[in-house]
Amino acid sequence: MIARQSQIVVDCASPARLAVFWGRLLGGTSAHRDPGWSYVDPPGGLRLAFQRVPEPKAGKNRLHLDLAVDDVPAAAEAAAALGGECVGGLMRDEVGAFQVMRDPEGNEFCLVGP
Repeated sequence: MIARQSQIVVDCASPARLAVFWGRLLGGTSAHRDPGWSYVDPPGGLRLAFQRVPEPKAGKNRLHLDLAVDDVPAAAEAAAALGGECVGGLMRDEVGAFQVMRDPEGNEFCLVGP
Protein backbone atom coordinates (compact mmCIF):
# COMPACT_ATOMS: atom_id res chain seq x y z
CA MET A 1 0.00 0.00 0.00
CA ILE A 2 1.32 3.41 -0.96
CA ALA A 3 -1.40 5.61 0.54
CA ARG A 4 -4.70 5.56 2.41
CA GLN A 5 -7.79 7.68 1.91
CA SER A 6 -7.91 10.78 4.08
CA GLN A 7 -10.79 12.84 2.71
CA ILE A 8 -12.68 13.80 -0.41
CA VAL A 9 -12.28 17.47 -1.36
CA VAL A 10 -14.86 19.35 -3.41
CA ASP A 11 -13.94 22.60 -5.16
CA CYS A 12 -16.69 25.17 -4.69
CA ALA A 13 -17.66 28.82 -4.32
CA SER A 14 -19.06 28.62 -0.77
CA PRO A 15 -17.34 26.04 1.45
CA ALA A 16 -19.39 26.85 4.56
CA ARG A 17 -22.72 26.56 2.72
CA LEU A 18 -21.83 23.17 1.24
CA ALA A 19 -20.43 21.83 4.52
CA VAL A 20 -23.71 22.70 6.24
CA PHE A 21 -25.77 21.04 3.46
CA TRP A 22 -23.68 17.86 3.46
CA GLY A 23 -23.56 17.76 7.25
CA ARG A 24 -27.36 17.82 7.37
CA LEU A 25 -27.57 15.24 4.58
CA LEU A 26 -25.00 12.77 5.97
CA GLY A 27 -25.01 13.62 9.67
CA GLY A 28 -22.17 15.28 11.49
CA THR A 29 -21.39 18.85 12.36
CA SER A 30 -19.83 21.14 9.81
CA ALA A 31 -16.54 22.79 10.75
CA HIS A 32 -15.17 25.96 9.22
CA ARG A 33 -11.38 26.33 9.34
CA ASP A 34 -11.38 29.63 7.46
CA PRO A 35 -13.52 31.29 4.75
CA GLY A 36 -11.89 29.12 2.09
CA TRP A 37 -12.05 25.71 3.79
CA SER A 38 -14.85 23.83 5.57
CA TYR A 39 -15.56 20.16 6.17
CA VAL A 40 -17.88 17.60 7.72
CA ASP A 41 -16.99 14.25 9.30
CA PRO A 42 -20.07 12.06 8.78
CA PRO A 43 -20.52 9.23 11.30
CA GLY A 44 -18.79 6.12 9.96
CA GLY A 45 -17.75 7.89 6.76
CA LEU A 46 -14.85 9.63 5.14
CA ARG A 47 -14.31 13.35 5.76
CA LEU A 48 -15.90 15.51 3.07
CA ALA A 49 -14.06 18.83 2.69
CA PHE A 50 -14.86 21.93 0.64
CA GLN A 51 -12.33 24.41 -0.67
CA ARG A 52 -13.06 27.72 -2.31
CA VAL A 53 -11.89 28.12 -5.89
CA PRO A 54 -12.34 31.16 -8.14
CA GLU A 55 -13.83 29.43 -11.18
CA PRO A 56 -17.46 28.25 -11.36
CA LYS A 57 -18.41 24.61 -11.84
CA ALA A 58 -18.52 23.71 -15.51
CA GLY A 59 -20.04 20.52 -16.85
CA LYS A 60 -20.81 17.19 -15.26
CA ASN A 61 -18.79 15.81 -12.35
CA ARG A 62 -16.18 13.22 -13.27
CA LEU A 63 -16.64 11.69 -9.81
CA HIS A 64 -19.77 11.49 -7.69
CA LEU A 65 -20.90 9.94 -4.42
CA ASP A 66 -23.47 7.14 -4.22
CA LEU A 67 -25.33 7.41 -0.92
CA ALA A 68 -27.20 4.39 0.45
CA VAL A 69 -30.74 5.11 1.66
CA ASP A 70 -33.67 2.95 2.75
CA ASP A 71 -36.31 4.88 0.78
CA VAL A 72 -35.09 6.72 -2.31
CA PRO A 73 -38.16 8.95 -2.90
CA ALA A 74 -38.32 9.99 0.77
CA ALA A 75 -34.57 10.69 0.86
CA ALA A 76 -34.79 12.71 -2.36
CA GLU A 77 -37.59 14.81 -0.89
CA ALA A 78 -35.58 15.39 2.30
CA ALA A 79 -32.43 16.28 0.33
CA ALA A 80 -34.45 18.74 -1.78
CA ALA A 81 -35.79 20.36 1.39
CA LEU A 82 -32.16 20.98 2.44
CA GLY A 83 -31.38 22.73 -0.83
CA GLY A 84 -30.58 19.81 -3.14
CA GLU A 85 -32.22 19.27 -6.50
CA CYS A 86 -33.49 16.14 -8.26
CA VAL A 87 -32.11 15.55 -11.74
CA GLY A 88 -34.58 13.62 -13.87
CA GLY A 89 -36.86 11.00 -12.39
CA LEU A 90 -36.48 8.04 -10.11
CA MET A 91 -34.74 5.17 -11.90
CA ARG A 92 -35.66 1.55 -11.09
CA ASP A 93 -34.27 -1.76 -12.32
CA GLU A 94 -33.98 -5.35 -11.08
CA VAL A 95 -31.25 -4.36 -8.58
CA GLY A 96 -33.00 -1.42 -6.93
CA ALA A 97 -33.61 2.28 -7.41
CA PHE A 98 -31.60 5.49 -7.59
CA GLN A 99 -32.17 9.21 -7.94
CA VAL A 100 -29.57 11.57 -9.36
CA MET A 101 -29.34 14.75 -7.27
CA ARG A 102 -27.39 18.01 -7.21
CA ASP A 103 -26.15 19.82 -4.11
CA PRO A 104 -26.70 23.61 -3.82
CA GLU A 105 -23.72 24.30 -6.13
CA GLY A 106 -24.69 21.73 -8.73
CA ASN A 107 -22.38 18.86 -7.73
CA GLU A 108 -24.03 15.56 -8.64
CA PHE A 109 -24.60 12.66 -6.25
CA CYS A 110 -26.92 9.66 -6.26
CA LEU A 111 -29.32 8.35 -3.65
CA VAL A 112 -29.31 4.57 -4.03
CA GLY A 113 -31.64 2.07 -2.40
CA PRO A 114 -33.61 -1.11 -2.65
